[in-house]
Formats: sequence, C-alpha cells, structure tokens
Amino acid sequence: MKTLILGLGNPILGDDALGLRVAALVRQRLPPGSAIEVDEEYWGGLRLMERLVGYDKAILIDAICTGTHPPGTILRLGPDDLPTQHTASSHDVSLPTALQMGREMHLKIPDDIRIIAVEAANVLDFCEQCSPAVSAALPAVVERVLAAVN
Repeated sequence: MKTLILGLGNPILGDDALGLRVAALVRQRLPPGSAIEVDEEYWGGLRLMERLVGYDKAILIDAICTGTHPPGTILRLGPDDLPTQHTASSHDVSLPTALQMGREMHLKIPDDIRIIAVEAANVLDFCEQCSPAVSAALPAVVERVLAAVN
C-alpha cells in the first residue's frame, strides 16, 4: 500500500507550522528505508489534491481553527468534515471540492484520507514558535500519526 504522510502549514505563522513540525518528527521515527513517504506541503485545494494523486492512503496533519475546542485539542477528521467553501482565495477551491474534481477526472485519489488536526491558538501572527498548548500536543500528534499508519 502506497502511503503518504503530509504535514501542512506555514513555518512563519505560529501554530500553522504544526503539520510541518509533526512531519519532521514522524520522519525521524520511521525506520530507515521505510516505504512510507513523509513530506511537507504549503498549499491547499487543487495543489494539495494533485499531491495526493497516486497514493492508496494519505494522512494529513494540520492546524485548524474551529473556535469550538481549546487550543491543543487533537481532532481526527475526514475530508467530508471540512468546509466545502474556500474563503482565503477566489482562485482555488476547498479540499473536498478538489478531491471531487480529481475523482471526476479519473485521477487515482486515495480512498483512505485521514486528517489529524490540532486546534490552534494563533495562525495569524508572524512567529516561528507554536503556542504552548499546541507545542504540548506535538508528541501525542506524532503518536497518532504513527498509529494511523498501522
């Protein structure tokens, strides 16, 4: 089974770097020569969908701002749990819409896409450090990602 672990985020926007940090930690924990690919991605929507093409399983790690959970709360989501509208740019689409488009184009999109998200405290201010609550969640997120691989 071809598996991709993909950390999402921006390294200079505080908690938004969570996915990138988790991907780096997971990469260190996998055995040498592992068939599991670990990577980072800075884009969403259509570019993210294109990055998933060809895999059987994908685990995405990202910060999320729902406003309904305390910062540092770990959530397990599927693509259908994400909003279908995209408010950040009029030139792109949401992940659920992008995945639907990929499938309609008969691209090999993973049937098994898991999203491990952490409620963020701050994703707007320029900062290279995660908030204390999100930093404290990092080890548990790494364990959840490794468990999801198995």
